[in-house]
Amino acid sequence: MALQENFPTFGKFFICNAMTKNLSTITSWDFSQRPREKFLQKGALALSTEELVAIIISSGTVQKNAVELAREILDGAGNDLGQLSRFTEEDFRKYSGIGKTKAVKLMAVFEISRRYQSESSPPLPQIYSSVAAAQAISPMLRDLPYEECWVMYLNRNKRLISKEKLSSGGISATVLDVKMILKKAMAKLASAIILVHNHPGGSRKPGKDDIIQTRKLQEAAKACDICLLDHIIIAGRNYFSFADDGAL
Repeated sequence: MALQENFPTFGKFFICNAMTKNLSTITSWDFSQRPREKFLQKGALALSTEELVAIIISSGTVQKNAVELAREILDGAGNDLGQLSRFTEEDFRKYSGIGKTKAVKLMAVFEISRRYQSESSPPLPQIYSSVAAAQAISPMLRDLPYEECWVMYLNRNKRLISKEKLSSGGISATVLDVKMILKKAMAKLASAIILVHNHPGGSRKPGKDDIIQTRKLQEAAKACDICLLDHIIIAGRNYFSFADDGAL
């Protein structure tokens, strides 16, 4: 009789213990296989992408360890780091175990990567083609989930004086300040400029506003004896050039 009364309690303990054993927590792994320890002992190249993401998020949930959670996030991005880099805080927080702090950490890592790529791009003191112009600025724009507009300022020898961001969020009559662009160009003694913006959706085709703004800037620049060499649209790893298309 006593055995029968105690059986339910024993059964609950057995089931709970079995469930716990089925959860493969990282702390139960061999020390050398834990992502952080593996990174320190064998180097970053020895780790998979999901293991690297697991290091950033640090911990998982009761149901998933950090590596399993990282795998779920990567699956959600189609295992495409470019797509993952465009995730917003809301996108990351759709996953159980990812709160505001972890989402911001992940977003910060991709922002550092974008800045590093821009700084480490091959030096291009002279811009003789749309390819050279796109290479000089593409790392800053190609993975952004929103539009940014930039201007590249060049001297008479087509040497790049500077590149500056004009606006974020779109390119329209209210965003593209022609007077400000030309004022800065004259202050820098620039003889030519290249307008650049990105299309987050991935389409290289210029829209109606893109065409209107290009013509407007070209005419105003000409009046100031400044040449609009090109207007480049960055679309992921591809780009569109108004100059190459014969539109300038």
